[in-house]
Amino acid sequence: MDKPENIRNIAIAAHVDHGKTTLTDNLLAGAGMISQDTAGEQLAMDTEEDEQERGITIDAANVSMTHEYEGNNHLINLIDTPGHVDFGGDVTRAMRAVDGALVVVDAVEGAMPQTETVLRQALREGVKPTLFINKVDRLISELQEGPQEMQERLLSVIRDVNELIRGMTEEMDDIDDDWTVGVEDGTVGFGSALYKWGVSMPSMQRTGMDFGDIIDLERADKRQELHERTPLSDVVLDMVCEHFPNPLDAQPRRIPRIWRGDDTSDIAESMRLVDEDGELVLMVTDIGIDPHAGEIAAGRVFSGTIEKGQELYVSGTAGTNRVQSVGIYMGGEREEVEHVPAGNIAAVTGLKDAIAGSTVSSVEMTPFESIEHISEPVITKSVEARNMDDLPKLIETLQQVAKEDPTIQIEINEETGEHLISGQGELHLEVIGQRIERNQGIPINTGEPIVVFRESPQMASGEVEGVSPNRHNKFYITVEPLSDDIVEEIQLGNVSMDMPELERREALQEAGMDKDTSQNVEHIHGTNILIDDTKGIQHLNETMELVVEGLEEALDDGPLAAEPVSGSLIRLHDAKLHEDTIHRGPAQVIPAVREAVHRALIDGEIRLLEPIQNVRIDVPSEHMGSASGEIQGRRGRVDDMYQEGDLMVIEGIAPVEEMIGFSSDIRSATEGRASWNTENAGFRVLADNLQPEKITEIRERKGMKLELPPSVDYI
Repeated sequence: MDKPENIRNIAIAAHVDHGKTTLTDNLLAGAGMISQDTAGEQLAMDTEEDEQERGITIDAANVSMTHEYEGNNHLINLIDTPGHVDFGGDVTRAMRAVDGALVVVDAVEGAMPQTETVLRQALREGVKPTLFINKVDRLISELQEGPQEMQERLLSVIRDVNELIRGMTEEMDDIDDDWTVGVEDGTVGFGSALYKWGVSMPSMQRTGMDFGDIIDLERADKRQELHERTPLSDVVLDMVCEHFPNPLDAQPRRIPRIWRGDDTSDIAESMRLVDEDGELVLMVTDIGIDPHAGEIAAGRVFSGTIEKGQELYVSGTAGTNRVQSVGIYMGGEREEVEHVPAGNIAAVTGLKDAIAGSTVSSVEMTPFESIEHISEPVITKSVEARNMDDLPKLIETLQQVAKEDPTIQIEINEETGEHLISGQGELHLEVIGQRIERNQGIPINTGEPIVVFRESPQMASGEVEGVSPNRHNKFYITVEPLSDDIVEEIQLGNVSMDMPELERREALQEAGMDKDTSQNVEHIHGTNILIDDTKGIQHLNETMELVVEGLEEALDDGPLAAEPVSGSLIRLHDAKLHEDTIHRGPAQVIPAVREAVHRALIDGEIRLLEPIQNVRIDVPSEHMGSASGEIQGRRGRVDDMYQEGDLMVIEGIAPVEEMIGFSSDIRSATEGRASWNTENAGFRVLADNLQPEKITEIRERKGMKLELPPSVDYI
């Protein structure tokens, strides 16, 4: 741990069911941590009961192991990440803690949508990829391919992955080297995690095995001999030691990417040098609960050394937290150690204020860039305790859930006793609900899933006057839609109020905003921007805080159905304010601004937007008609159909609301022979003929007046 040149921090990432956790088992067995016999079936990193039952990884899990390579012992800190799209947040957070990503692809299925997503998450964090093509045994035994066909298939997988890497690294100025993977370089491995054998170019040269030998042994059912002659763990761990950067190589490149502080400061220097004697800097990427030790914060130590008893600052909170214990993860177990120096991944107790994404340090400092999760919650369920006595415990548990998983949003309504959980998909919410019942022992009732809508203006509005209740203050406001490019920059965190004004102005102009507008940005709320176009108005400075508050209230509850407003540019053109402070307090300014924003949005023909998903279905050709019918029958659209091997692939999009219950319908429509996956694809305007009905339905559910404001006459 004290030799950063011999440390490798890596994550294993892939599409769901491509074999990450099985591969991790092999690596643990190779490092002598679990028995060789059960590796591949034990799924040691799926420590939760529900993960073993469902056969999928839900939480990212950390483990540290050692491997001897070229005479040196290396420490490998590995994070096994989930592949299911609902748990993509765990992948994003894991990438912040590591320097290399081992991308696993199924040889038969090839690069899938989620493969592309995890690659993008890795490269956005400046994490270097290598490739392992798994399930090669299926090409030999199931598809009966010869050496020539196999080679062509494997090369096409490598080509697809390289195309993705090339497309994503083109725009990155800080990556000088070519990060594409190749068999000759040794950055691609092949094998079968289930049968524990693997090969790469360097290993073939070392053992003298080639694909011909492998096909012969595999066909003769001599898999044990294959495993003994070329064990998977040696091939992969050698690849990790040779091709992934150590913290000394990675941190100078990654720090400017994930931290916007002063790069001439001592703390910046100590992070670049991975200085274990510098000030302590820890980035928390994961919060877990241990029934005995309480809350455990896991994360990457970028500088300094963390040890028991330290008093540390947590970004965004007051005071300090005292470190109770320090350890490293060994799968489900946590091993306590004296201290953890820079360049390692540590597990710490005692940081009660930390959440996933916090910066923890021994001196106050600029925090790291927040971890941007690509997708936002699209589906909500209400949760209530069956017994009123459990209510306080349920509220505490829900707050804990939000702390552990930032991709979940919790809304606690003290008045109605109803609590809303919003997450990435049906499975996400189902797992959270089960864990509350099973781990906390709180029986709960959950409501039907509700889909989260948005509201957004479709055109520029005329100027609207908002008048305060006492008639002494007036605000003149217009609204127009923001371009998709600007909205995307805000979502990716490339434009925010936390960054220096000059940088923000440049980023907005690059995304297409004109120069004058970009200089007057006063506030950003969600994906909405407030522009202050006023000139020299007295008292406006001290009133601006209230204007922003009124604006936020108006945007959180849109005028159509009190759903959040997104993608609007609001301009404040003029204001008339009363001389006397007492006549322009919160009770006057907030309602005036809120009313003006709502009326301007209505004038800008505001519409409901619904969340949509990309859908991909792989199905035998005889079931193609019924499978595409399943998408079209759900107000979806089929964009493409093509043959891949002996299966037909159908790609299209469909509204999230209509996709509830899709899994059982598609199974019965295709006699259980379809495999499919969905990915959230943002929001689109709901069809005009469905708007009135949907708005009424949401207003009714929320207990609002059913009639719309009289000025909404276009729906």
